[in-house]
Order: sequence, then C-alpha cells, then structure tokens
Amino acid sequence: MTVRLYDSRAQAVVDFAPLEPGKVSMYVCGPTVQSSPHIGHLRSALVYDLWRRWLSYRSFDVTLVRNVTDIDDKVLDNATEHEAWWALAYRIELEFSAGYSALGIQPPTYEPRATASIPQMVAIIERLIERGHAYPAPDDSGDVYFDTASWPSYGELTRQKADDMVAATDADPRGKRDPRDFALWKGTKTGEPESASWASPWGAGRPGWHIECSAMSSRYLGAAFDIHGGGLDLRFPHHENELAQTTAAGDAFASYWVHNGLVNVNGQKMSKSLGNSLYAAEFLAMARPIAVRYYLGTAHYRSTIDYHDGALLEAEAAVERIEAFLSRASSRLDGTRYAGSGVEQVPEAFADAMDDDLSVPQAIAVLHDTVRAGNTALDDEDLAAVASARGAVLAMTEILGINPLSPQWRTDAAEPAERALASLVDSLVADRNAARAAKDFTTADRIRDELAAAGITVEDGAGATRWSLS
Repeated sequence: MTVRLYDSRAQAVVDFAPLEPGKVSMYVCGPTVQSSPHIGHLRSALVYDLWRRWLSYRSFDVTLVRNVTDIDDKVLDNATEHEAWWALAYRIELEFSAGYSALGIQPPTYEPRATASIPQMVAIIERLIERGHAYPAPDDSGDVYFDTASWPSYGELTRQKADDMVAATDADPRGKRDPRDFALWKGTKTGEPESASWASPWGAGRPGWHIECSAMSSRYLGAAFDIHGGGLDLRFPHHENELAQTTAAGDAFASYWVHNGLVNVNGQKMSKSLGNSLYAAEFLAMARPIAVRYYLGTAHYRSTIDYHDGALLEAEAAVERIEAFLSRASSRLDGTRYAGSGVEQVPEAFADAMDDDLSVPQAIAVLHDTVRAGNTALDDEDLAAVASARGAVLAMTEILGINPLSPQWRTDAAEPAERALASLVDSLVADRNAARAAKDFTTADRIRDELAAAGITVEDGAGATRWSLS
C-alpha cells in the first residue's frame, strides 16, 4: 500500500513518505474571518477532511491543524462602530464552524487563532532580520518587510522568476526596497483601534498575513511537517511567501504542498461584483446536508467544480439510491443468519482509487457499482452477496462521510417521524397478511397497491413480510 499525492511544488504525483512512520502532520490554511463563508470555503475544508479520513483508514495517526486568521486588513475594514473587529471575527468564525459541522467535517486536532501566536510571529521576524532576509522600514513607520531579493529560492513554489512577479500589495510601498517585498509586521496607523495593536521591537503594530501561518504551523507541528494544504488561489502570494520566509528563517517547513480546486457558478468565478456568490448557509438550505456533502466531495479535489441548477437534485438522487439499498438490505437480512455478517471493508478498487491522489470520482463509481450489485443480489435472493455488498457500502460511505446510518445524518428530529411511519406501515402489513390468510386477495392487493403508491415496497419472504422505502 502506497498513498500517492500531487505535490504542487514538484508538479507531479509522488509517493507519500511521512517524516515519522505511521504519523501524518498536516497544516491547512483556514478562513480569514472577515465575512460569511461561501461554498468554496466548504469545499476546501471538505477536501482535507477526506484526506484525513483516508489517511486514518490507511492506519496513519493524523494531526491536522487548521488556523483561523482573526486579525487582518479585511477584518479591520469590515468592522463597524457597532461591531468591533474582534466581535466580527468571532461571529464569522462561528458561521464557519456551523457550516463545517453541518457537513460532517471532523474538527481539526488544533484550530489556533492568529492572535494567540503573536510572540511566535515576532520571534520569526527577529530571526529573519538577523539572517539578513528582512528589514525595518527606514521611515520609522514600524513596518518590517521580507527582502525577496535576499532569498534566491523565492518563487520556487509557483515556478516564477522574480522579474515576472507582480508587486506585493499588502502594505504601503513607501518603505520597501523592492515592490515585491511583502509585509511581515505592520506598524499601527492613525485611526486603527488600539485593540488591534501589539508591542514589538519595531513599535506597536500587528502581523502581516503570511507570517501568521508560518508561526502557527511551526508552533503546533514543529519546524518540519508533512503536508501543507489550502485552496489553489492561495499558491501565490500567500503560500509562496510562507515558504520563503519560513525556510529563510531556517526551518524545513512542509514536505508536500497540496492545493484544492475552486468552485464556479454557472461557468463563472464567484465574485461580489457579479453577484453570484453562493453562501454556505443558503447553500445548505437548498438540500439535505448529506446531499450537499456528496455534491462538494465527489469531484476530484484538484478540479474546479462548476455549480449549476439541478446539481443538488442529482446529488440527492444519488444519495437516495444508496439509502434505498441499505434500507432494503437491512430489512431483508434482518432475522436471517446473514444479519450480522458482511465485513465493513472497502473493495480493492475503491482503495486503489483513493490511494491514487484521492481519486474520489473513481471511488464513487466503485460505490455505485457495489450498490447495483447489491440490488441485483437482493432480487436473486443471494443473501450472502447482499451482506457482503452492504458491508462494503457502509465502509465506503463512512470514509466519504456520507454513510446514511451515521449518527451525523440521523437527527433526533427525524427519528419520531420514522417511528410513526414504521408503526403505520407495520399495521397495514399486518392487515394485508390477515387478508391473505383469509384468502381475501382483493383487500390484500389493495393494501399492497396503496403502500406502493406511497413509495413503499412490500416483499413476501419465507415466513415473513418485509417492507422498504422505494
């Protein structure tokens, strides 16, 4: 067994070899909590949830760190006199957490906020200055910049030459030696809240965006770790700058770089100017969360998803096919010697697909092939094959996070309705059986037809009658 992944720095699919056998350390750039999450944020978090689930299935002990950027220019810009920046950041953080939870995304091992690691950021900046890779602005503004010209490897992640790079726009350029130099520390400016300012050797201020992730990754995972992940839009300048400043400070940083694709809407990139942004809360209200997860998770993680009208209906139909098979299989196997059989283990073809750079589309194809085979086995009364298919489907859907029998998707609100339905159907089935015993086949057929019209299939087996939702 070898897990392979696409390393963005190598620009190739490579064998994954962790720094420490049996363990995986992963850092994922989380949200900048400036405004409500959209479906792109959900997709990104889901991608690394799938990576984590698969690596765990492959017996790795996974440590996943996903940060929260709670201090940033955009957070300050969106604050108002009625809602301070830190209150805005916390409110939006809760919105992200709610979206993650609704989709069954497992909480990370650690979820640090940037504001809790300011001393670590200051320490890295001091090391960069000592090594000659950073400099304070000469105008006493308190700004500190990374000297891109001092680091020959700058541009290696995105394979850009310095002359082809655009100027960094994350700070006032007046104190820069080179337009491409980026901010490590930003001195406090007039009008900024005092609460958004911390003491430093260069004066009061706050960290630049890029230094935040360098500090948090090293604090929670060490100077060297296995995988750094994030959205494709973060490769430059964010991840390029992270790599440059961290390695220039003397740390090994990430062995592999993984980037997920973005989400378009009807062929266009989401943007406020186009007014086509799909926010997480409204998207989750459009279908059951399990169907939303299925939709966002079934494309290859590196591909661009193009959302279109009807996409969630297609996802819902696919989930219903899985649910119908599991319900039908459980009903048929109940009371037989196969009821507790069927090893919950993924098929080899599913494992091969997931090992190959998390090829979920191919894995999903195996899942649906198994569902079809299971339904055929049910029709043929091959209960051993039914039990085997049921076990495989449960194992595959559990890894993908779409197991309909998981407590995540079986809400307390649904259980009373299910019990009420079962009670009513059981009563009608008993009436039908009584009618058949009395040879009143007209009544028996009428009850069967009424149940079928309501989407309920009745199956007469040896010594028992079972029903399932069609």
